[in-house]
Amino acid sequence: MDNHRRTKQPKTNSIVTSSSEGTEVSSLEWEVVNMSQEEEDLVCRMHKLVGDRWELIAGRIPGRTAGEIERFWMMKIEK
Repeated sequence: MDNHRRTKQPKTNSIVTSSSEGTEVSSLEWEVVNMSQEEEDLVCRMHKLVGDRWELIAGRIPGRTAGEIERFWMMKIEK
């Protein structure tokens, strides 16, 4: 089973989860990341190719961080 998978927590929940970068992130800090349709398509295609390698995916999208890409994926794609 994938150890990096987390269930989506409600915004009002203050449970702290551990991100893949080794830092703890409160679910209160997880705000929706707005992306263009092009960016969404690229994230989906890249994820099919490389999986949860957020740094690698972020390197293909100028101005985006690995944390933003992971948050987008967790909140939008894995509903």
